Parts: sequence; C-alpha cells; structure tokens
Amino acid sequence: MDKDSFYSQDYITPAKATENIQYSIREVTVRARELEREGRDILYLNIGDPNVYDFDLVEEAQQAAIWAITHRKNGYAPSEGLPEALESIERDARNRQHIINIIGSFTGNGASECIDLAFTALVNPGDNVLLPSPTYPLYSMILTRLGVEARYYKLDETKEWQPDLDHMATLIDGRTRAIVVINPNNPTGAIYPETCLRRIIDLAKKNNLLILNDENYERLVLDPECHHISLASLDEDACVLTFNGLSKSYLGPGIRIGWGILSGPKARLDSYYETICRLLRARLCSSHPFQWTIRACLEGSQSHFPEFLAKLCRRRDICMQKIAQIPGLSCIIPHGSFYAFVRVEGIRDDKKWCRDLLDSKGVVVVPGSGFSYTCEDAAYFRIVFLPDEKTLSEAFERIAEFVKETS
Repeated sequence: MDKDSFYSQDYITPAKATENIQYSIREVTVRARELEREGRDILYLNIGDPNVYDFDLVEEAQQAAIWAITHRKNGYAPSEGLPEALESIERDARNRQHIINIIGSFTGNGASECIDLAFTALVNPGDNVLLPSPTYPLYSMILTRLGVEARYYKLDETKEWQPDLDHMATLIDGRTRAIVVINPNNPTGAIYPETCLRRIIDLAKKNNLLILNDENYERLVLDPECHHISLASLDEDACVLTFNGLSKSYLGPGIRIGWGILSGPKARLDSYYETICRLLRARLCSSHPFQWTIRACLEGSQSHFPEFLAKLCRRRDICMQKIAQIPGLSCIIPHGSFYAFVRVEGIRDDKKWCRDLLDSKGVVVVPGSGFSYTCEDAAYFRIVFLPDEKTLSEAFERIAEFVKETS
C-alpha cells in the first residue's frame, strides 16, 4: 500500500510501528474480566504485583509520601531526579551493590520508563540489540516501536536457564548496540554466577557494546546458597546501565518509581548520558512526591525483608511440589524473583493451552510465547507465586484437573 492510499482510509490510521506491539502479561486478563462479568471465579497468577495479594508498600515509603504531599512537594522536580533521591541511589549502589565508576543516575516513572529512555537515547532504525529468550516483553515492545531488531540469545533450560554465551557471541555484528541482561531473570527466576557475568562483560567490551542490566529483583534471592552479584561491580571499564526501583523489593509497583545508574569510562559515556538527560528534560520529571520514598526505602530499616522472603520461599515451594505431582508438567526451581516458568510436555500451541485453561478452570497464566520463547515439543507458561498458599493450592488443583481432562 502506497502512502497516499494508506492515509486515505475512512478512519484515523494508527502508526504502523504499533502493529506488532503486545503485552501478554496484561492481555490475558481481557478474557478473564469477561468471564468474571459472567460470574466465574477467576484465579490470577499472571501479574507480578505484590499489592494485588497480601503485601503492601513498606511503611517508611508510605510515611515519606504522606510527608511529601502534605509539605507541598507536588510541583515539578529536577528532570534527572531529586538530589536527595539520587544521592541515596548512588550511595546504595556503591556501598551495598559495589557498583564502580558511577557517572550518574536518574529517576523514572518506574524502571520501565528508564528502560524506554535508555533505548531511545541509544539506537537507530536498523540497529539490533541482544535480548535473552525468554525475556521480559517490555524490551521487545520498545525495540519494535523504535524499528530495531531484537536478536534473542538462548537461555539454557538444561543448565537452569543460564545464558548460552556461545550463542550470544554469534548474534553480534556491526549494527549491534547493546546486550540486555535480566538478573535475576524474569520469567525464569534464574540467578547468574560471576563467571557468566564476566564473559558477558568481555563480549561487550570486545564489541563496544552497552550492557543494559536489569536488576529489579536483586534483593529477592530465595536460597541461602545463591548470591546476586551486580554486573556493574565487576569491571570498571564496562559500559553498564543498571535498572532498579521500588516496585518489587519495596512492594510499591503503583507508585511508579524506578531509576537507572550509568557506570563505566566517563569519556566513552558522556555523550550518551547527556542524551538521556536531554530526554529527561523533555518529559519534565518523574513523580515528585513519590521520589521522596527512595531515601526512606533505601536507608530505612529493611525490616520487611525477612517476612517477605520467607513467604515467597514457602509459596514457591508449594508451587514446585504441586507441579511435580502433575503428569507432563515440570519446572526448574526459581532462585530469585517471584516467578516460575513451567514446561508442559507435548503441547505445541501455548496460547491455546492457556486460553483453554482459563475458559475451563478459571486460572490465568501467561503463555511462554509472550516472553519470546517457543519450543517444538513443549509449551511453557509463567506463573507468579505471590498469592497466598490457599489460592496457589486451589489454582494447581484446577490445573491438575485440566491436564487430566485434556491428556
């Protein structure tokens, strides 16, 4: 279709760049809401929102937000972020995560906006970026909108979903701009060891690539034998943009507070950082009153973590036990985050399987293809194990019934 005929329709034509944009995690709820309106009892295992279940924003953050609103902290904030917030972010990054060579940091309306700004400042149409497969779908959506190719490096299920670094290396060419690392991983819950992270750094340095390092779940390590290592703590010459926020570790997804920390050789990154700052100024600022919660959280008591992590461990273990009891289902144990990526043997169409599960049993899960992952001899779906034990048990009883009825 030529340009003139494309725009001569009898309706307002949406942008072609949006044609392939989907966000499966929320799109599965469209059918679920229809069934609820019909009176069906629906169990939601799709959204990684602790506040939907029995968790709430930490007390220090609640009090800080109230203070900010009642003390007229409702005007525009500095575009990069409140100085008090940025100081706290960088202090925590240096002292706890041991991130080195920090050039600067900035706040966003959730880590999602920071990721969007980071890509917008970096890539041109025709470039490519390496993403893990499976991956968090936000990354794929942003690249689609920007006209940039997503090249997926394999995460190896037989090795507890660790990156296939040899495969990663084969994907790099002269138009590759960045490697995305999600650690702990969403949707698999895998945590990457230092040897893996150092090899990714070596690849990035060799090919002059930026590493976009998503660490939103770095405080949610579920097993004592596992340790999270911040990639940006390992090499002062690596160019790394690390993302984090208050949504997961501090139980505040709805306050939309995230940040990015740029680290590495200043001379190589100054121009890129200034471009991000220009974009930040164009969008004015992230939520002013809620930026006051950053220091309250990062420098607060951290007293919510023991109970939070204990609940997650119990609920993860219930899910693993239930999955092991259902013929045809299996799952690599997630060591971080609050997600599990479940394998269903002998199924080719994961979307149909998940849709039929919802229609038949009222359980909402997200198909694996929504995370850019498919397999010839099995289907996958992601669950969250944030719900209480009773809800999880009921959900897996329904899943077991569905598998039995359809096998």
